[in-house]
Amino acid sequence: MHFNPKAQRHALPGLFVLIALILIVALRFGGCESCQTERRRATKAIRHNAVLVHSRKVDAILSAPRRPLQLTDHEDRPKKNRIVGVKNYSEAFPDLNDVQLRTARVLGISLIANREEAHHHLRDLVYIGDNPYFRVERLSHSIPYLVPRAERLLTEIARNFIDSLQSKGLPFYKIVVTSVLRTRQDVDRLRRVNGNASENSCHQYGTTFDICYNSFYRVYDPDDQTKRQVWSGNLKAVLAEVLADQRRLGTCYVRYEAFQSCFHITAR
Repeated sequence: MHFNPKAQRHALPGLFVLIALILIVALRFGGCESCQTERRRATKAIRHNAVLVHSRKVDAILSAPRRPLQLTDHEDRPKKNRIVGVKNYSEAFPDLNDVQLRTARVLGISLIANREEAHHHLRDLVYIGDNPYFRVERLSHSIPYLVPRAERLLTEIARNFIDSLQSKGLPFYKIVVTSVLRTRQDVDRLRRVNGNASENSCHQYGTTFDICYNSFYRVYDPDDQTKRQVWSGNLKAVLAEVLADQRRLGTCYVRYEAFQSCFHITAR
């Protein structure tokens, strides 16, 4: 089926009016059970539509041409930016699972029972593997697939991280992805060994991935004889800057997982 984006935009105001009318009726006759059900449905429809509207804004942001990296100032002298990081990781990245889950359910795929069933959903997913921008850790409780918008966000984060390192005069490191798409079977297996794992995991929708913040993959330049290393705490701060920028743009939700040593990220 072919959707006309322009026609869809024109239809949105009418949809909002219809939903508003349903809400007014539900509020006026809210004492009856059927009206309360309609009110819940209308609220859910508003949230669903708000996610879709926002997703189109994100598409425009991530589709825009990348700005060239500026490594010199106006006098053509090398410019070296300092590491800023964030003041407090938990406050900078507070997006809980419930917040991320609402978006994941709208923009992601339907739940997959097991890895055998996953093969029937590959047309809706993109394979995630080692590439010039990021590295995928050996996965034990997830499979290396994401929906296209999440893969695009992951690549954007990885490229921005590399650019940021270069702008600060730091050597080449890649971020490391530690968790991607989980089937229901994967979630059940993980919950047996990790009591903090959520039964309603956003990872089940293909919209969500984890990036490790205490381990990064060093890429060596054959011409660099120093083999200079960077403390992982500084690399974590650089990654936090990149994620904070993306979160401010509205491209993702981010949760700082202190005990899992990762940033938990859902594409919007």
